Amino acid sequence: MAKVKSKWVCQQCGYETAGYLGKCPECGSWGSFTEEILTNTTKPQNISPQGIANDAKPSLINDIHIGEEVRISTNISEFDRILGGGLVQGSLVLIAGDPGIGKSTILLQTSGELAKNGQKILYVSAEESASQLKLRANRLGIKSDNLYVYPQTNLESIRQQIDELKPDTVVIDSIQAIYSQTITSSAGSVSQIRECCNILMQIAKTQNITIIIIGHVTKDGNIAGPKILEHMVDTVISFEGDKYKSYRMLRSMKNRFGNTSEVGIFEMQSHGLVEVKNPNELFLNERSQDSIPGSAIIVTNEGTRPLLVEIQALVGTTPYPTPRRVTNGVDTSRLLQILAVLEKRVGLNLSKQDVYVNVMGGIEIDEPSADLGIAIAIATCARDVVVDPQTVIIGEIGLSGEIHPVNNIEKRLNEAVTSGFKKAIIPYANRSAKNDKIQIVPVKRLIDAITACVTPQ
Repeated sequence: MAKVKSKWVCQQCGYETAGYLGKCPECGSWGSFTEEILTNTTKPQNISPQGIANDAKPSLINDIHIGEEVRISTNISEFDRILGGGLVQGSLVLIAGDPGIGKSTILLQTSGELAKNGQKILYVSAEESASQLKLRANRLGIKSDNLYVYPQTNLESIRQQIDELKPDTVVIDSIQAIYSQTITSSAGSVSQIRECCNILMQIAKTQNITIIIIGHVTKDGNIAGPKILEHMVDTVISFEGDKYKSYRMLRSMKNRFGNTSEVGIFEMQSHGLVEVKNPNELFLNERSQDSIPGSAIIVTNEGTRPLLVEIQALVGTTPYPTPRRVTNGVDTSRLLQILAVLEKRVGLNLSKQDVYVNVMGGIEIDEPSADLGIAIAIATCARDVVVDPQTVIIGEIGLSGEIHPVNNIEKRLNEAVTSGFKKAIIPYANRSAKNDKIQIVPVKRLIDAITACVTPQ
């Protein structure tokens, strides 16, 4: 009897080895290897690993003619913003997020809207039965003769239904629950996810069908499965949100047909996800009406959209030998750099002070233009003074205390004017920005910005 051949595959990164290893040498994870049986199935020589015919010949780039890009509106403006104007026909879109965040809800709503426009939709539910999906559809008020529900986990059966129905859009919920009979490992393994995504990509590109797949995330917040999954798809969208609050954020991490880092904001209600047309009003409504030390308003850019966000800081004497540095929504290393500049360039001694920084609304801020707002929030709390409540703060801080310029300054100022602010602290290098409806104060150094925006309590 022939010996069965197998390999061991890391379920975190896809690293393969002939024998079991306790620790993965590629990603360093422990206990992540599972055994997979090797099969002797062969593919035709002219078929690529993705299943696409490989008989094409090289062409001169000047001789290549491209057709008009066909975009399909989802009738959900915030979702269209993330996608760059709508779903591109023949594209492969990946949406990932925590359990219960609303991935299935937003895609069922999107399927209902597309069906209203005459699109034929196939919703493949690999984790819920047809009756469970019907209950959600009733709650969302979705009724359509163009929306087909198919509870199935076998990829070959799904492919057969796609060939028979010929839908315009296919939703896969979720990729971790789908398995192919050609792979011996269980559903959700690295090999299964890679092979299933390869086949779905082939279907999308060869049959010009838009396919949206839902992906799970790990406890660290990363998309579960091999990293190649994110490289293969056309668009990667992260579904974020605070489980203690009602609003959710769709964030574009990758988009071959639009801008990256775009953000769409929704509010979870009893009848589904509702678009938030004015997110600045949502975030600023949580702001305290009374001016208190340690609060500052910044204008950050999320993709092409300026957002006004409140930064709060709390500084107090520490009872411990080592002071604490706690952040929520801001990178801790960035905070440490700002504290070093405040001590060295402004003379603010924080070596025996606990410092807490929080971004209101649960937003994660990565843009350097928030530096000045964070620094001023800390400085005002430490000195017990308040920032003028009609002032917005924009600027990046250098290690020598200088204020560096930021991009899209005029769009930020226009957004501040729309929200009713009267004064803006901006970098001196951006002084050419014009807006007659707001007082612009350009500053060169951090100490000048602190002086310009605070008022005695």
